[in-house]
Amino acid sequence: MQVYLDHAATAPLRAEAREAWLAAHDVLGNPSSIHGAGQAARRLLEDARDELARVLRCQPIEIVFTSGGTEAANLALKGLWWARPGGTDTVVLPDGEHHATVDVVDWLAAGSGAEIRPVPLDGFGRIDRDAFAAALPGAAVATALVANNEVGTLQDAAGLASAASGARVPLHLDAVSALGSVPIDFAGWRGPGSGSGGLVAMSVSAHKVGGPVGVGAAVVSRHATLTPLVHGGGQQRGLRAGTQDVAGAAAFAAAATVAEAERESEGRRVAELRERLVDGIRRSIPEARLLGDPTNRLPGNAHVLFPDAAGETLLFLLDMAGIAVSTGSACQAGVAEPSHVVLALGLGDRAARSVLRFTLGRTSSSADVDAVLAVLPDAYARAVASGARSGHAS
Repeated sequence: MQVYLDHAATAPLRAEAREAWLAAHDVLGNPSSIHGAGQAARRLLEDARDELARVLRCQPIEIVFTSGGTEAANLALKGLWWARPGGTDTVVLPDGEHHATVDVVDWLAAGSGAEIRPVPLDGFGRIDRDAFAAALPGAAVATALVANNEVGTLQDAAGLASAASGARVPLHLDAVSALGSVPIDFAGWRGPGSGSGGLVAMSVSAHKVGGPVGVGAAVVSRHATLTPLVHGGGQQRGLRAGTQDVAGAAAFAAAATVAEAERESEGRRVAELRERLVDGIRRSIPEARLLGDPTNRLPGNAHVLFPDAAGETLLFLLDMAGIAVSTGSACQAGVAEPSHVVLALGLGDRAARSVLRFTLGRTSSSADVDAVLAVLPDAYARAVASGARSGHAS
């Protein structure tokens, strides 16, 4: 039986989401059609938009359904940058952001002349609000994670939004990893009277909370000006053209609603399991080190540095034992790379290649933790020995 501790990569599909998805497919009609069948589909779509808006604490009209969190981040960042007023090309980008934003900003820099203004992380992966605020004047757009997807550190979303509002710089928040684990409050973080600056866009994804893969949303303030990525229709305020995925929207809303309802109780349960896992790792492997904020972190995240052991080797050995985890590093074109987040913490290349990310979720159990702790010490010893032979530890 597989032990699945990679919930941050994707979460198991919830029964409520599956049922909503199947039920929506019994409603025949394009939601843009004006006949009765089309309007029935439209009602189902708008019900889903209303339901998701309650979870995200935004207005329903501000929700733009997308194919996932990556498209939502692309819409927010490219759309804001393309629609920027003249005279500024700067993007404020904290270190250690998700590749869904890092790669977008790099693309804008390489192809369109955007200037990247970085903001460093501290040793726990936190974005310093003062440093963030100092980087904002004159910027075209800023972006930040609500919760770091690798090390699990929670950021001061309200504080970052307030700083962006004060500087009159539009801000995008990536809430993909945070949804279902921490309260999301788009309206509250945005605050009153922000105009075109401050928090104007946020990205979320369905499959992180037990919805289907291929569905996400960008929350776009009614006051924001964005250039759309996709043209060809007037759907969703003209920000995302094309026939809308009614079933995907319904399934996303169902999953997010259940995740929000159980967020506090599940958060406590999963955090207790995580602490059990971390304590067990520390007892059996004293050299191991928990990365990220020790307390202000995602409840199910344990990102651990295993000195002198290659993360890929550990992942392979655990996978052979039926345990699914992540290295937390980017893997592009089949080549494992050091974790850019760990590098941003100032720990160096060796450390960035020696990490594992354990992420627990709603299906995780004490038995899962016991299974990891039973095989991890031997796997670590074998990985260290393998690293010594291959030169990883040198």
